Amino acid sequence: MATTEKPEFIQQANLFCKHIGLNPKEIPHPQHILSPAELDGKREEYDEILSVVSFFGEKILHYLAGTPLLISVANDEGFILHMMGDETIKKTIHDLGIKPGVQFTETSMGTNVVNLSLKYNESPIQLIGDDHFHEYLHGTACYAVAFHYSDVNDLLGSVIIMTAKEFQNPMMVTMLATTADSIERELLLRKQNRKLNILNQIITDNTRNGIILTNRNGEITTFNQYAELFTGKSREDMLGTRVEELGSMGEYIHEVMHNGRIFEDVQMTFEPGSSLDKQVCLFDAYPLYDEKKQLLGAFGQFRSITERVKAEERYNYLANHDDLTTLPNRRYYKNNATLYIQRASATGSQVAIVCLDLDRFKIINDSLGHSSGDMLLTVVAERMLKVLVPGEFVARMGGDEFMFAFPSIVDKEEALGRVRAILKIFDQPFSLNGYEFHLSASAGISIYPEDGQDLESLMKAADTAMYSAKSRGLNSYALYSPDMNTSTREKMILESSLRKAIEQNEFRLFYQPQVDIQSGELKGVEALIRWQHPTKGLLTPDQFIPIAEETGIISQIDKWVLRTACIQNKKWQEQGLPSFRVSVNLSSQEFLDESFVDAVHMILEETGLQPKYLDLEITETMTMNVNHAIPMLRKLHALGVQISMDDFGTGYSSLSYLKNFSINRLKIDQSFVRDISKETNGTNIVSIIIAMAHSMNLEVVAEGVEEKEQLRYLQVRKCDEVQGYYFSRPIPGEDFEQSYSELISKIKKLY
Repeated sequence: MATTEKPEFIQQANLFCKHIGLNPKEIPHPQHILSPAELDGKREEYDEILSVVSFFGEKILHYLAGTPLLISVANDEGFILHMMGDETIKKTIHDLGIKPGVQFTETSMGTNVVNLSLKYNESPIQLIGDDHFHEYLHGTACYAVAFHYSDVNDLLGSVIIMTAKEFQNPMMVTMLATTADSIERELLLRKQNRKLNILNQIITDNTRNGIILTNRNGEITTFNQYAELFTGKSREDMLGTRVEELGSMGEYIHEVMHNGRIFEDVQMTFEPGSSLDKQVCLFDAYPLYDEKKQLLGAFGQFRSITERVKAEERYNYLANHDDLTTLPNRRYYKNNATLYIQRASATGSQVAIVCLDLDRFKIINDSLGHSSGDMLLTVVAERMLKVLVPGEFVARMGGDEFMFAFPSIVDKEEALGRVRAILKIFDQPFSLNGYEFHLSASAGISIYPEDGQDLESLMKAADTAMYSAKSRGLNSYALYSPDMNTSTREKMILESSLRKAIEQNEFRLFYQPQVDIQSGELKGVEALIRWQHPTKGLLTPDQFIPIAEETGIISQIDKWVLRTACIQNKKWQEQGLPSFRVSVNLSSQEFLDESFVDAVHMILEETGLQPKYLDLEITETMTMNVNHAIPMLRKLHALGVQISMDDFGTGYSSLSYLKNFSINRLKIDQSFVRDISKETNGTNIVSIIIAMAHSMNLEVVAEGVEEKEQLRYLQVRKCDEVQGYYFSRPIPGEDFEQSYSELISKIKKLY
């Protein structure tokens, strides 16, 4: 008949008992028993803890009524402090020398749940029958679990249940674990309440609110220092006077006392008449009653919101104005231009909306530096303000883009004349830091109501006209017409926005788990970039990476992704998540840059991420120039980072060179994985790639796993790792962090 092997910790404990010479047939004697006075002292120290444990212990006894149970409580030193429950069991073990005050140690009491639960304090312990070393306990079933102050993980003691062996029940372990959790929650709540009471006392004694108390006759009995500060009246003058002396505040308190009214958050302004500025306060007042509901007096308090009011005034200004140029901003523009359109709708007049963008401003910004670029924008704004006529206004929409609104224009010619006048400000050269240079701009014009019935439509039309003008040449303008090339405009808009995306922190990294196909463990995540476009929403890489590659912006994006992914992975490690690699895709431009190795080294140094937790993904096409690829990969590998070849099987790499590349793994393209479920040659290709990779000691990651059938096929073929929607879509870093436990649990169930 098969026997169940005892857990290792029980075997170790019993071996220890034999090693120190304990006799299993003898009844052990504790080395230390507390005197009655010592026991009372220990119980007094644990008074609150014992009351909480006893409360939950009574619940256990109630729920298991009819089952003979003895519940004991031990402190963190193993001393039994309290027993409750079945009197027969209590008397039996008392006769054997086990009673409150006895200290349990392994050297004197053998294998026991008290010491084991304190030693392995993260999990419940059970000893059934001959799990105990001493034979006198072979007829019992004992269970124990440690409990802590959960906020600091401070071990407090252990709760023990003893019953006869025939009443053993696996649910005892679960019940104890749940009880320990309830005990810890209650103890933590009481601890927090004590801290809160102390904090409330400190706040009460050191309040910065003005406090006024009156007696039932309306005479002021308390007038604190902040009441003096806010009102400009002295405490000596106010004590004993009637509340009516306080003006409007006194009138509120009078209403409180005579009509039982309550006032909250009444805004008041005080001018103390000293060096103190005008004070804005919120005033509360309510009646005070004794236990018999008899009026004792009134309580009034007022708290200063002066700084908040000033901040709101400042915020309202900043919320509507550009911090750099002091011009109105996008918010102000939308609100006021909308009013222009509403008035024009009522009067039957027209409004011109103009979008102006500086030409080649990025080149100037990069050449002279951003601080000089900011100074230039300020000078441009000053010139714009000088050319405006009454009723017109201009706003900086961001970067080098400005919007004008011209109300009540007669016709398109008038709008064109105003735009020509604005563009003339660029006729004169700009002087900046000893440089003198010419700057130009392009403008687009839309007219209400012909080109749109609302501001958004008109702004979009003006923007389209501006890009149309820019495409014709610099320093030009255009009136909107519906036949303007929308696709060209969209591309130019996207390119312009893309150049600002990093600066404006619009990129996001999503992460997709890479799972060990045999164990279900998380081995890594692939960092996948998304663009949170301010108007188009969340864009995937195929919508902007080609433009980034065409314009050369891809290098900046690559470095941003690399740095951000390393920072994120290091942050997860510091937060206690298990260490795993993060995979980052490289562009051809970055891989061909000879300085890229130094850039990777610098980013690893800056972020503190160990190189082994960074995986750089290249494509087969990047390795076509083997004279560059082989030394580049060797240098990267020498840094300690890992290298993966992405989309394997779709490129042009030569197998004869593959063994010379310093890479760690191949990634099977999802098109082959998708074919697994279609019973095509894709299954054979997958098998061949896995076998070939393993023959070269390379790991294999299958991408695009979406179905259980695909996973099982890859498991049979001994693929190393998989990633795909079957386990998880790519998710934002903060979501990955917050739902990590649930994600791992889901993966374990699915794999």
